[in-house]
Amino acid sequence: MRASLIQFEVDPFEPVAARRERAAGLVRSLGDSDLVVLPELWPVGAFAFESFTTEAEPLDGPTAEAMAAAARDAGVWLHAGSIVERAPDGALFNTSLVFSPDGALVRTYRKIHRFGFDKGEAILMSAGTEPVTVPHPQATLGLATCYDLRFPELFRALVDAGSRLFVVPAGWPERRREHWTLLARARAVENQCYVLACGTAGTHAGVEQAGHSIVVGPWGEVLAEAGADEEVLTVDLDPKRVDTVREEFPALKDRVLGNAPPN
Repeated sequence: MRASLIQFEVDPFEPVAARRERAAGLVRSLGDSDLVVLPELWPVGAFAFESFTTEAEPLDGPTAEAMAAAARDAGVWLHAGSIVERAPDGALFNTSLVFSPDGALVRTYRKIHRFGFDKGEAILMSAGTEPVTVPHPQATLGLATCYDLRFPELFRALVDAGSRLFVVPAGWPERRREHWTLLARARAVENQCYVLACGTAGTHAGVEQAGHSIVVGPWGEVLAEAGADEEVLTVDLDPKRVDTVREEFPALKDRVLGNAPPN
């Protein structure tokens, strides 16, 4: 299974329409991948709070339209990162979009844990309530977004739902980059899953981004890591390795608290 993470740079001087076109072009260039991932809120910038309302769009809006076409043209499964979704009742959500190779929107995930400590996203957006998985033909994907990475109970729920690979788009700040790497590895180790954590490059509303998108194996080993600038990180994964690790070190079978372990 070949996965490609697009560590996209959000330039505040680049028009959103041009940014969509550029992202679509990068997706189209990755037709040899089985899964392509974009980061969190790349159309607007994860910290550009003042633009959330003006750039909000419905699930069939311009970003979804552009990403559906790109996925279809490339023939890839595309996790198109997240957008500021405006729901029919006017509420805003940080919503991830996943497209199949025929361009169909097969799953959406509304971010459950909102960042900001009573500021920014935490007050501007509504919270999602449901864990979401994606039936990719090679491995069930569990979806999370950025700040979700700090809440292990979400990932346990995703494991119980059959996840073998976690996809985590983010707009993670540089000043907490060590946490980014640590938490990505922790979620992999404790759940014996792959973690694909795709961040952004550049600066969002004055907040320097961490970059350093990372792919972690189910034993916690770092399989690939990007630098600080915009780049595409591509890695070949073996989904069967998840089962091998769980058989050789069956820690999940010893769970006592929380939900029942997977079958």
